[in-house]
Amino acid sequence: MTQPASSAPPPAPAPESGHYDVAIIGGGGAGLTAAIYAARARRRTVVFERRITGGQIATTELVENFPGFPEGVNGFDFAQLLLQQAEKFGAEIVYDDVRALVREPDGSFRLSAESGDYHARAVIVTAGAEYNRLGVPGEAELTGKGVSWCATCDAAFFKGQEVAVIGGGDSALDEGLFVSRYASKVHVIHRRDTLRASAILQERAFANPRFTFTWDTAVEAIHGGEQVTGLALRNLKTGAKSELPVGAVFIFIGQTPNNGLLAGLVPLDAGGHALVDLNMQTAVPGLFVAGDLRTHAARQLVSACGDGATAAIAAEHYLESLPAAAK
Repeated sequence: MTQPASSAPPPAPAPESGHYDVAIIGGGGAGLTAAIYAARARRRTVVFERRITGGQIATTELVENFPGFPEGVNGFDFAQLLLQQAEKFGAEIVYDDVRALVREPDGSFRLSAESGDYHARAVIVTAGAEYNRLGVPGEAELTGKGVSWCATCDAAFFKGQEVAVIGGGDSALDEGLFVSRYASKVHVIHRRDTLRASAILQERAFANPRFTFTWDTAVEAIHGGEQVTGLALRNLKTGAKSELPVGAVFIFIGQTPNNGLLAGLVPLDAGGHALVDLNMQTAVPGLFVAGDLRTHAARQLVSACGDGATAAIAAEHYLESLPAAAK
């Protein structure tokens, strides 16, 4: 028997001017997934994005580790699908920069953007974090062509090749160990003569036959055309310059959370990430943080999307719990 075609629920009612049930700050994987869930629950939903929807994933050529895409998917195309799905259920996308987030005496929130003030009863912040850049020639041009900040995402593309890992902390060695499952050799380039990583990670790295270490050295340029071909290096003690042929460079020199809206509003960890519970709820009722901006994030697209769904579901429960007068 032929099953009737399923139909999407109608979009949420149009909000009063500038008033929403749920406001989402950040249009990456976490934010757009939260928008899908919130709008599909018939909540008046707005997403603020200051750049391009999709966040960091939109600059990724091929995503191979997101479930359901056995051949991989272009990051920009995937982001556009998320955007279309959120808009299908009635979410509004505002391309604007939220400059301030204030909790009003009645428990609602005021979001001040360049285009004016907006109001919401619940807010999900998914502003993410920015990976620290080297700031050298070739870095921007070759991003997605061998320059990477995610070994889990990209290491498999460089099987059997020599690659470089920049940094000396836990992230550099942890991700470098993952890269070594695929690469023939992992060159760790560090500005100092000792590592900052934990002792156990250092032991594993030094014991790994595929690791080699270049100390007191900075990267001055990344070479390549359609793909990374090598690095220009300079020894910081002697000034000696050298070239290192590699097929990829993985950069792990820290990241800076986009926490400007949260500073002074919610507790942050030592790295500047928001402290949340398992429901992505902060210490402020009605304020949720999901994705790379939260503490202990996995920093993967699939986990960011999961965070967004969790935050939207928790926001729905929060809205349901409000007194009738506040609804």
